[in-house]
Amino acid sequence: DLGTTELKDKDFNPDLSVFVIADEQNYHMKVLKAILKKLEKPYADTIYHLSYGMVDLPTGKMKSREGTVIDADDILDEMHNIAKKITEEQGKIQDVPVEERPNYYEAIGQSALKYYILKVNPKKRMLFDKEKSIDFKGYTGPFLLYTYARILSIHRKAQELPEFLATELDNLKDITPVERELLNKAVFFQEKVKESAYSFDPSHLANYLYDLAKTYNSFYHDHPVLGEKDPQKRFFRYLLSMSVARTLKNGLEMLHIKVIDRM
Repeated sequence: DLGTTELKDKDFNPDLSVFVIADEQNYHMKVLKAILKKLEKPYADTIYHLSYGMVDLPTGKMKSREGTVIDADDILDEMHNIAKKITEEQGKIQDVPVEERPNYYEAIGQSALKYYILKVNPKKRMLFDKEKSIDFKGYTGPFLLYTYARILSIHRKAQELPEFLATELDNLKDITPVERELLNKAVFFQEKVKESAYSFDPSHLANYLYDLAKTYNSFYHDHPVLGEKDPQKRFFRYLLSMSVARTLKNGLEMLHIKVIDRM
C-alpha cells in the first residue's frame, strides 16, 4: 500500500484517494496514513478509508480457513435462479418474449442483491437473506423495479390516446394530499444524491428511492391515472407518474441497478 499510494499520486494526483476496504483493516489503514505522515509525503492527507461492514449469510460468517467462503458469482447465479422461479410462479413477465426473459431474470436477481446491500449503512455488518431480498412487495430492489414497470405500463397505454397527450395543463384547481406529498418527495432527489456522495453512503439514495416508490404506490392505489374522468387531473397524474419514473430510473442506475420495462 505504501507503493500503491505513491503510484496513485504520480499517475492521478488526486484530491482524494478513497480506499474501499472492510472494517477488519481499520488499524492497517491508520498505520498506513501515520507512516506516510512520518515520511512527510504530501499525499498522506488525501487518503480516505471507506470502511465497510462485512456481509454474512444465514449460515454464519464466511471463513476461508474453514472453507465456508462463497464466491460472488455463485450468489449471483443463485439469485438469477430464484428470480426465475418466483417470476414464473407469479406470472410477472408473461408478455415478455421467451428469448428475452433471461435478461429480466438477471436484472431482477441483481437488483435484489445490490439493493439489499446498498440500503444498509456501509459501516454496519449485515445479514444477507436471499429470500427476503427478492420479495416483490417488500423493502427490496424488485419492488422498485416493479413500481417503475407499473408506470411504464401507464405510459404505453397513454401513447394510444393522442387526444389525451395533447391536453394542456392550465386549469388544475387542486391536488390531493398524497399527490402533494409525492411532489415534495420528488424534488429532493438531487439533495439525496449529494448527501450520498458527500457521506460516501449510498444508503441515503437507496432509502429515498424506496420511500418515493412506496408513496407512489399509495397514490396509485387510491387515485386512478388514465381512468380519471377529469382531463386536467388525468394529465397531471400522468405527468406526475412519469416524473417519478424518471427519478426512479436515474437513481437506480446511479446504484448500478438496471431497470426493466415490464413486470
